Formats: sequence, C-alpha cells, structure tokens
Amino acid sequence: MKSIPYLRVGTSYYKKVKAPTIAGHFNELLLPWSVETIRQDHGKSYLSKIAKYDGFTCIPDHLNFKPVYYKFYNIYSPLSNIPMQGELGFSLNFVQHIFGTHFELGLDYLQLLYTKPVQTLPILCLVSKERSTGKSTFLKWLKSIFENNMTYLTNDSFSSQFNADWANKLLICIDEVLFNKEELTERIKYLSTTNIKQVGG
Repeated sequence: MKSIPYLRVGTSYYKKVKAPTIAGHFNELLLPWSVETIRQDHGKSYLSKIAKYDGFTCIPDHLNFKPVYYKFYNIYSPLSNIPMQGELGFSLNFVQHIFGTHFELGLDYLQLLYTKPVQTLPILCLVSKERSTGKSTFLKWLKSIFENNMTYLTNDSFSSQFNADWANKLLICIDEVLFNKEELTERIKYLSTTNIKQVGG
C-alpha cells in the first residue's frame, strides 16, 4: 500500500514533501494542506486514513528514534542508514585530513553529534588559507550522514532572522563558496563568538 504523505496535527492538515535546495540536496518539509484539497484529490473516505496527532515536538535521537511521543508528532527526522561493523579507513582518513592535529577533537565532536544530539556543542569553523582543502566535501559528507537533520544556509537565508524552519535541525552549515568572504566574516560575528572553535590552519 502506498504510504500516505499527509498528517493532521491538532485541527490542521499537512503534507510531507521533499524540497530541492540550492546545494543539490532535498529537505523534507511539512507544508500546510487544506482538507478540501485532500478531499478533492483523494475522495472523502481518504481523510479517515490520515494519521492524527495532538501537536508537534522535536526530540532528536539517532539510536532510539521515536516518531511519536504521547500523541505528539516528532519533527526530527530518523536516519535511513544503520551503523554496521566494518572498515572505517576511508572515513577516518578523511576526518584526519579535515581536522589535522585536532583529529581526536574532531572524532569526539562527530561522536557527540551522533550519540548525544541534544548536547550543546561549540560552533565549529573549518579554517584554511588554502582553497580546495575539502571543506565543502566535508559538509556533503555530513549531509550524507545526518540527512534531513542538516541544512545549508545560503546568502539569502543567512541575511534573514533564524526561524522555525531550522528549529528541528541538528546542523546548520555555511559553505563559504556561497558567500562573499568579507560579507560572511561580518555576518558570522552575529553568532556566539565565545562558542567558536577554529580547526585547521
């Protein structure tokens, strides 16, 4: 049976959609959808098949994810990949390349993101005077791991206020290639500079 992309939260209906991003990825969104449109597209009896929840919640968990808590729909996204025992040589070499002398710190940071996603961590800035060092590839690598729980900030979105669209994200990443460097430097000052940890040289 085809899965139903709609849900009702409280008295409102939503549709789960995958929106394309400028970075070439897709982010899963919940868009408001009128009950009349659903009825027109699928018939009146279809409404009784739609799952119903009392409200929204956001509880990140990669090890024991639950889509529903006490009739509240969890807007955090489950990961599709399940860790398996095996060789990690490629990934470890890549992390070593990115973090250099801070390799152990990098591993700790990544482990905490995965095992304790609600723990507050410092802002991570990958800094290098050289170009083509793998920073953009590192963001793509993180996206492949954390999937819909990571999003990219573009020039337009970074100039606006942080909003509810990012409230359920574990990672909000900025790729400097999408920004004017001087403008990026000025705007990043608005972030909590006391929590910035520079890695690299």
